[in-house]
Order: sequence, then structure tokens, then C-alpha cells
Amino acid sequence: MTMKSLRYCLVAVFLLWFGPAWSETPTILVVGDSLSAGYGIELSQGWVSLLERRLMEEKLPYRVVNASISGDVSRGGLARLPAALERYRPTIVILELGGNDGLQGLPLQQLEENLAAMIELGRNSGAQVLLAGMRIPPNYGPRYTNKFHDVFENLANRYDSPLIPFLLEGVGGRPELMQSDGAHPRAEAQAKILENVWVVLEPLLQGGKATQ
Repeated sequence: MTMKSLRYCLVAVFLLWFGPAWSETPTILVVGDSLSAGYGIELSQGWVSLLERRLMEEKLPYRVVNASISGDVSRGGLARLPAALERYRPTIVILELGGNDGLQGLPLQQLEENLAAMIELGRNSGAQVLLAGMRIPPNYGPRYTNKFHDVFENLANRYDSPLIPFLLEGVGGRPELMQSDGAHPRAEAQAKILENVWVVLEPLLQGGKATQ
């Protein structure tokens, strides 16, 4: 038997024995931007990869699909969410989008409508939706900045959705944890980001209701 034939046999055995179990494993779908895509660091160092390891350590039967794209805005996330929901059929969706909308000064009504539509799509597919809140520098003035911050809390209240108040709590504004661009966390910050996610996510994994 050639090495090529052996590889095909091994793949066939894996799919035969593990394929159905893998496809039935509850899925956590992360739809985000560069903060979840691991911009500037190894993908294996990012908080999403750390989440996968935490789930294994806790012996929680979930797989994680990272559908995050660096530079994405809420409009882009909304456009690609239906296909991701259809493909992965997640049990939980973590929405980590909006930061780039704010940094680009895009209309906040549009941001809120896009995120609201994503929450509804996720829920209609049978998934629980967890929203990751974001903050931005006051470049566009306090009125825009404050209203940007309010978008996430307003949506969480409207949909009674679990909310991470600020994904980068304890990370943003700390130069030793941020890359030279001041916008993206270093590898050393990823464990803290995971903790910010985990405190809200864990109750959902245990079948309970997340606390905000």
C-alpha cells in the first residue's frame, strides 16, 4: 500500500468512526473582527483558541468555530452570518463586532440595526446569542462615543441577551498588553480577554442563564 492510499484509508476510518459524533457536537460560533481573528499574533495564541483549550480542560463537550475576519464591520458580519448558521448550526453564537464601525465613524443606527438583525438570525436558528460590548477612543467627540457604548447595552436589554460589557476590560489602555498600534492586544492579553468572555459564557455552557 502506498503512503497516499494509506492516508485515504485513515481519513475514511476517521470519518466513519468520528464523523457523525463530530457533526453532532454542540458548536460555539464566534463571529468577530481582528480582536477574535488573532491579528498580529499566532492564531493559536488568540482568546478563541484559548477557549477551545479551556473547554477541553473543563471536559465540556463543545467545539469552537472561529468565523472572525480582521477589519470586518457589522454590515459584513450580517451578510455572512446566514451561511455560517446554516453550515455549522451552532448552539451558541458569540457576536464580537462593532469596533470597526465605531473607529470608522459609521452611523450608529446602522450598527444597532445590523447587530439586532444578527441576534434575531441567531435566535431564529435555535442558538443562544452572546453579545460582546466594545468601547472606542473619544475621537469623534463624547456624544458619538457615549452613544456607541450604549448600543450594546440597549441591545442586551431589548433582547434579554447575555452581554460582555467590554471585551477588552483590563486590557485596553495598558501599553504592556497592547501591540504597537495601540488597538490590538498582544498575546499576553489573550488570557484576560478569555476570562472576560468566560464569566458570561460559562453559565450558558452549563445550561443556565448568563449573568451580566
